[in-house]
Amino acid sequence: MAVTNTLTRIREAFDGAGVTGRLHALDIDSGAEVGASADHPVVTASVHKLCLLVALHQQAAAGRVDLTEQIECPPAGRTPGPTGLAAMLDPVRMSLRDAAYLMMAVSDNTAADLLLERVGLDAVNHTTARLGLAHTHAVYTFGETFGTIRQDAGPGGPQALTDPYIIARLRALDPVRTNHSTPRDMTRLLAAIWRDEACAPAHAAAIRRLLGLQVWPHRMASGFPFDDVHVAGKTGSLPTVRNEVGVIEYPDGGRYAVAVFTRATNTAATFPPADAVIGTTARIAVEALRAL
Repeated sequence: MAVTNTLTRIREAFDGAGVTGRLHALDIDSGAEVGASADHPVVTASVHKLCLLVALHQQAAAGRVDLTEQIECPPAGRTPGPTGLAAMLDPVRMSLRDAAYLMMAVSDNTAADLLLERVGLDAVNHTTARLGLAHTHAVYTFGETFGTIRQDAGPGGPQALTDPYIIARLRALDPVRTNHSTPRDMTRLLAAIWRDEACAPAHAAAIRRLLGLQVWPHRMASGFPFDDVHVAGKTGSLPTVRNEVGVIEYPDGGRYAVAVFTRATNTAATFPPADAVIGTTARIAVEALRAL
């Protein structure tokens, strides 16, 4: 009865926000779980940057990459985005690990593609496969993803992305044709990071640190407005798509991996109910796990 009530509350929250939602929550230590369409394929968007980060640290642990290696980022050819290197105007030189910080903290698309040039898309897919994430796969770089959006939107440009007919034909919003995963795969990845199983302990700690430095408080963290509860996560956004995966840590030692993926019927670029429901449903799921 309790599980049924939890799922009803989660579905009602998604419906009330005007989104289709998929969720999985996992108690990292006990293995207890709550799922709402947890195995349904979803578009990852920038959530896939977490997979790239794990691949980067696996290569560093193996000695194939030096995280202090300096990379150049000229102004021309940067992947579009409103933050980080993507928004800067001048040449930049920085280390791989600082690029990783920008990729995770402010979801910098240019930083992510610079790291993909160094790590390789195949290595990212090898990493997720080796970790048992059977339903997780990267098809495109982040620049290529935005390229498909430009192509599919046609001559109308960004303004066309408010048209539901245009939205419906975007490859970037179809998990069969773009970077994809499932909520369950993502909580499995988070749990592996928190258990030091995804890579060597020092590298897992570095990944956890970066997840904790994400600046966006309006999605998952909004459901946990407590000074003694820590939320570490990674968002992902595309037209009508708003996602976040993360780990919520309580002062009593409880650790909960949560993945929430949503798709809104409203095509507005700014739609606060869709952001807030990620925190609302995460909180419902975690409270249910803590009550077991």
